[in-house]
Amino acid sequence: MTDYKESAQITINAPASAVFAILRDPAQHVRIDGSGTVVAQVQEGTQLELGSKFGMKMRNGVPYTMTNRVVEFEQDQLIAWRHMGAHRWRYELEPTDTGTIVTETWDLSRHNPVAKRALYLAFGRRTRKAIEATLVKLKAAAEADAAS
Repeated sequence: MTDYKESAQITINAPASAVFAILRDPAQHVRIDGSGTVVAQVQEGTQLELGSKFGMKMRNGVPYTMTNRVVEFEQDQLIAWRHMGAHRWRYELEPTDTGTIVTETWDLSRHNPVAKRALYLAFGRRTRKAIEATLVKLKAAAEADAAS
């Protein structure tokens, strides 16, 4: 039985602050997007914090814009946002002696039973692959930034 979440984890050889700097800057989301749907930030210059709203230009067959709101935030540890749906994209960071363990989660658990089941069936596998690809890109970006 599913908990209506998809999650993956990666170890990044960079401090949590370097990883978090990428996650809290929507302009960097194009750089790390593993889904191939994120095109650009709507308004540049935003550094996310709890309650921040940020728009992203997207493309999934057709172009559209998605507005998100940060619903969880702990500096260098946790950031999560949601858009008009009840599901969340969450990044949890755990510092280690050599870097940071990052867990990305797509969480549908706040939807009503019918919606979460339908969304999970429609997008669960594709989302899992996108999460894994995003974490690989996040690792490359954070390690490059930390090395420079």
